[in-house]
Amino acid sequence: MFSKRRHVDSGVGVAILRITLGFVAVLALSGCDDRSMTSQEIGQSAIEEVTERGAGSVLRLTPEFDELVSADAVIEELATGFGFTEGPHWIEYHGLYGGAVLFSDIPGNQILLWSSDHSMSSFLTPVFEGETDGGFVGSNGITTDAEGRVVFTEHGNRRISRIAPDGSRVVVVDSYQGKRLNSPNDLVFHSNGSLYFTDPPYGLAQQDDDPFKELEVNGIYRLATDGRLDLLATQTRPNGLAFSPDESKLYVANSDATSRQWMVYDVEDDGMLGEAHVFADVTNELGQGSPDGLKVDVMGNLWGTGPGGVWVFSPNGEHLGTIQPTERPANLTFGGGDGRTLFMTAQTGFYRVRVQVSGAVR
Repeated sequence: MFSKRRHVDSGVGVAILRITLGFVAVLALSGCDDRSMTSQEIGQSAIEEVTERGAGSVLRLTPEFDELVSADAVIEELATGFGFTEGPHWIEYHGLYGGAVLFSDIPGNQILLWSSDHSMSSFLTPVFEGETDGGFVGSNGITTDAEGRVVFTEHGNRRISRIAPDGSRVVVVDSYQGKRLNSPNDLVFHSNGSLYFTDPPYGLAQQDDDPFKELEVNGIYRLATDGRLDLLATQTRPNGLAFSPDESKLYVANSDATSRQWMVYDVEDDGMLGEAHVFADVTNELGQGSPDGLKVDVMGNLWGTGPGGVWVFSPNGEHLGTIQPTERPANLTFGGGDGRTLFMTAQTGFYRVRVQVSGAVR
């Protein structure tokens, strides 16, 4: 079903394209509200550099980006041949030296485990039991709780589940106020144990118009440790989400083709969310793809999949650069022994690149 590639030829030539840009965007940035920038207002340096190395390229827009991704960074394709990969999560699992990455193949209806010895195995299959018709019925986002148990979203089963120590599956949440969830997409734990997750309609055949859709909204939820489930906010297509390092902000991608945005919310003392603000807007970008999976590094920079690659933003919303594998990525995670390897799930493939900063949460 899939093929493995242990190494990428490091002798691939390097092509650099430099485009001189005006300073208008930079000058305008100083007067912008950093929470409501459009793609045209996102600050850029006067030199735009595209470096092709390995299985993709790196777009550099600011000198600060060099501190995050070195000039000699090489994108590697680790495996290929999947249906559509999503939800990667780094784990220390079963004593595997160097750890492993779990990720979903949604139409493949399974969770896969890639070990740092480059072996690949099936962690859970099938995710959904029943007629699949090649649809997006499998798992998506994956994480682990404070006890190290694997917790994951299920499109077809419209729920979030946890793998128990004996290997059995336990339902974490599947309904809100007596109505079935749409198709939970991505999830992240707060340090207090609360689980935040998004619930767009992507697992439903007709999405918002599907006759089996029971909830009127596409929501962002919090499951408290006492079992209480709160609807915190709604978006047209809420997707990936991540906290700032101090957990004072929650970033949420919106993958609606008509509003391709990253939103940011203040996290209140009680865990509820304040008013939404646009962190960055790429609706008018020409590249294919919408904001999807995202992570935040220890410096507070946001790394989010979007048109053409992984967009990297400073904490104030400045676009620093973009990592562009040969396939458009849908999600990402930080991992490796030092947390400074960026793993990317991209369409039919699984990729990685070494970076110079670790994730705030792995």
